[in-house]
This record gives sequence, C-alpha cells and structure tokens, in this order.
Amino acid sequence: MVILLADAFATDLPDRLKAFGDLTSDMNRLPEAEIIIVRSKTKVDKAMIDKAPKLKYIIRGGVGVDTIDVAYAASKNVKVDNTPEASSLAVAELAFALMIAMPCNVAEADASMKQGKWLKKEMERVELHGKTIGFVGIGRIAREVAIRAKVFGMNVIAYDKYVAASDVATMTTFDEVLAKSDYISLHTPLTDETRGMINAAAISKMKKGARVINTARGQLVVDADVAAALRDGRLGGYAADVYDKEPPEGSALLTAPKTVLTPHIGASTAENLLRLGDCIVERVKAFAK
Repeated sequence: MVILLADAFATDLPDRLKAFGDLTSDMNRLPEAEIIIVRSKTKVDKAMIDKAPKLKYIIRGGVGVDTIDVAYAASKNVKVDNTPEASSLAVAELAFALMIAMPCNVAEADASMKQGKWLKKEMERVELHGKTIGFVGIGRIAREVAIRAKVFGMNVIAYDKYVAASDVATMTTFDEVLAKSDYISLHTPLTDETRGMINAAAISKMKKGARVINTARGQLVVDADVAAALRDGRLGGYAADVYDKEPPEGSALLTAPKTVLTPHIGASTAENLLRLGDCIVERVKAFAK
C-alpha cells in the first residue's frame, strides 16, 4: 500500500507510517497512492483525485475538509477524514491571544516602541472582564475559548444552527450575537451559507466598536467590508489567522487600521503536530486492518 504524505507534519510521523505501507512524499507517485495525507497547503481537487486511480482514503490533518472535493471523492468511493479533535487547544489559545492583543494595543505598542516612540498616554486599554463574547459556532475550538473567557470574567453567548444548548454559553440567535457582543469569535465551517457572512449588513447590526476574531476560515468575511468598517470606526478591531486567499496579497485588510494578523499558525504548535500525528496513525492503522 502506497501512502502519500503530501504536506509537512511532525518529524517522527514518516517513520511511524512506514509500518503500514510504502511511504512517500513524491507527488510523482500520486497514481500509485491508496492513501493521501494532507494539511492545509495541498488542495485535493477533482484533478488530483483523477490522477490517483488507486486512491481509497484521504486524511486531512486539521479541522474542516473544505480543501478537499468531498463530493467528488465520494463519487469515486474514496473515504475522507479529518482530525478535528487534535487542534482544539492550539487554535483556541491563538484565538484568545488575538482577542487579548486588541484591547491591550499589543501590536501598536510594540511597533511604536521599536520606532523609538513612547506613546503611554495614547495607548489607552480596556479590560475583558465584564465584556460579552459571542461565538458563531460552538464546536470544540469555540468551547475551549469560552472556558477561558469565563475565567476572565466575560459573559459568553453563542449562535450555532446545529446546537440547541451548551454548557459553556447561553445560546441565542445570530442577530443577537451581533447586537450584544463586544467580541465576536468565528468558529463555523465554510459553506455556501456561511461564506461572506461577516459583511456590511452584518457589521451594521453590531455594537459600534465591536471586535471580530477569525481563526476559522478567511472566506467567512468580506475583506473590503471589514476594512471599511475599521477605517470609519464602526469596528473597533479585527484579528485573523485565516484569509480569503493565502498569502493574502492585495487584501484590504493588510492596510486597514486596528488589525492583528498572523500567518495561519493556529495549529502550528509542537504539541499539536504530535497530536495530529497520533490521530493520523490511528486512522491509517484502522484502515490497514
């Protein structure tokens, strides 16, 4: 059995996978592959699947499968899996760090200090305690962020079309999350329904000065609408680890004020790479049996 490891994982993973077959990272061997293992870099589209006539199983190390043409894979009797249980802590910690960075002016203060400026009076902060954080989607990652928000004394509300009740958040409507939240954290998968959901219309329903955190998918927001709202003060901040296209060359967000931007590093902790490896080995082992 040929296993194609298309993207980079923890350095120990290749040796662990060799026990189950002929492991390769050579994309020229795609036609031989029965299993393809990817992260977010490699897109498994129709063309790629067509070049792999022996393919039986696709595993994505990470949350979501929007980088895979799942419907076409199913039509070819190819199983698709991901590893959502692995990345929750890593992404949640980054989401929380991004949220803290905005009211503390971390990015602006750091940049000004390195420019030789001392903007003590200009860097007025606000506290998270007593503020409301609203989640759009209350799955594994959002739940971890919510637990941390409660420790900071925040009020926690959430909207999720598929969740009626939560032990960490008061469930409400999407419009209520927009209207009541000081911070809005996005944790929903990318679908036709959620694509562009944070747009000018949605922003108009938010509290003036609300801040948005996006560690889910870049396509959930309309970059130009968010940038315009940051410039006119409608939004108080936007922090993101994901973008409409990556790298986000030409995005209006790159020149907008009040942003904290990171290069899709949510899952890139040493600990998470080890967890991803464990999850992938478990799935390959089960498939091999």
